[in-house]
Amino acid sequence: MIIGLLTLEIYIPYSHSLKEKRKTLNKIKDRLKKKFNIAFAELEYLNKWQRSKIGLVTLNTQKSMIEKVFQKIIREIEENIEGEILQKDIYYF
Repeated sequence: MIIGLLTLEIYIPYSHSLKEKRKTLNKIKDRLKKKFNIAFAELEYLNKWQRSKIGLVTLNTQKSMIEKVFQKIIREIEENIEGEILQKDIYYF
């Protein structure tokens, strides 16, 4: 079994409070959990209004399937967030 971890550093320029940032992240989380079999967590910048680092985890027997899911997730976030992805990293265990 292969475990895939996708970390994304996100800039949310239109967020003016932690409440707005969390609302945006919860919207993303709910959408991704419905579409994909993933676990979602905010990892860093918990007290920053316009920045977040999130982690998404999934597992599969094939590395290529994990890569496909992560590419779909990245596209989904880019299309539906009012901001941009600053950095993305994928790790396998």
